[in-house]
Amino acid sequence: MRDVPYSLTIDGRRVQSAELGEAINPATEEEICKFPLASKADLDNAVEAAQSAFEAWRLTSVRERGQMVSKLGDVIEKNMEDFINLLISEQGKSRAAAEWEIGGSVYWCREIAKQSLPDEVIRNEGDNQVVTRYTPIGVVGGITPWNFPVLLAVWKIAPALMAGNTMVLKPSPYTPLCTLLLGELALDVFPRGVLNVISGGNELGQAMTEHPGIGKIAFTGSTATGKKVMQSAAINLKRLTLELGGNDPAIVMPDVDPKKVAKDLFWASFANSAQFCVACKRMYIHEDIYDDVARELVAYAKTVKMGNGADKTTELGPLQNRMQYDKVSALLAESREQGLKFLIGGEPSNGSGYFIPVTVIDNPPETARCVVDEAFGPVLPLLKFSDIDDVIRRANDTNYGLAASVWSNDLKQAASIAGRLEAGTVWINHVHVFSPEYAFGGHKQSGIGIENSLHGLAEYANVQTTLQKALG
Repeated sequence: MRDVPYSLTIDGRRVQSAELGEAINPATEEEICKFPLASKADLDNAVEAAQSAFEAWRLTSVRERGQMVSKLGDVIEKNMEDFINLLISEQGKSRAAAEWEIGGSVYWCREIAKQSLPDEVIRNEGDNQVVTRYTPIGVVGGITPWNFPVLLAVWKIAPALMAGNTMVLKPSPYTPLCTLLLGELALDVFPRGVLNVISGGNELGQAMTEHPGIGKIAFTGSTATGKKVMQSAAINLKRLTLELGGNDPAIVMPDVDPKKVAKDLFWASFANSAQFCVACKRMYIHEDIYDDVARELVAYAKTVKMGNGADKTTELGPLQNRMQYDKVSALLAESREQGLKFLIGGEPSNGSGYFIPVTVIDNPPETARCVVDEAFGPVLPLLKFSDIDDVIRRANDTNYGLAASVWSNDLKQAASIAGRLEAGTVWINHVHVFSPEYAFGGHKQSGIGIENSLHGLAEYANVQTTLQKALG
């Protein structure tokens, strides 16, 4: 634990707060440290600082902005070990998972820093010209979740600033520390007021979505909260990017080798202890290989170590907070009451920490809550199918549409299935492949807008068309 308290970052200064929250280590349930809770006045000051900085920042060249966004990646890399250890403590990740997230954050800064939105010349006839260009929105409010607090902050910071906006960023109150550290380090990167970081709870988030000085909200979180964000943002018609929940299906065709795909299917479902919006949450397995895949999945699950990420041999950590632990525990209790069959797991840990063991449920009814709801914890229902049209219908029978995967040796058939799935991303024979160049967004109630790629960068800009002609 460091000696200096964490601080808010407002207008190029470290700012303390009279009100404090407690950051809890989910593996031990012990307090890590206190952290500042921003007041409404702090929010107003942060927005005012961002508004003041916007006029100069929007005129800064794309090249200069890119140099600074790339430098933010350099600063994260320079402090990588601090970020990794802090992420393990406050989020509960294994060391390997923390390294993946922090390394990804560095990469995203450097790659998004290379992106730009060129003008589109529609007509160029001497003095008669029509040009469509992208102009910055103003102040962007970023609200990030607790499952990937650093990477998903960078997914918002980098494109927002590259598009010429300034930002007020609020992390989840469950995982504020890495983001506060990022804000403090960014003081040496950006001009004052360009990036402001404040921490607080749901009330602060609502105040951001309603704030008249914020022109866009970029939010990652649950669908239920996303709907509230959308309602609040309607007050002044804020622009929105909402990356929300998912109930992602995997379809496993009969021509795969169960032993060869078991490891990949396991991590598709349980990476980050399934606290992953794009985790496979419903696994449809062809009846011809259902028993073999189930057996191999369970066998592999028994080899995976769950524990405190401070132990370098740990592969899966706890759930991040008591609220989520209670939700998943209730789901398991309901599943037991319904008489569902557990192939492995099924009982929450009785020791310290918010640990839920890897749980696999054997072919529950399609109406069971473990199938219908997004568990956001290590609970996976396996479901049999025999007919392709039927399994596609079942996979699409949800309000969500974030991602999906298809597993087959017949790539032509797999691509045909993928094209019929109602999801923003479909992986074939792999999962969780992301890139600053790949558009990522949800269908249906899994979100609005795009992150990453030039499509994602354009989400942080207004479109302006200029029509010019010479005076007669």
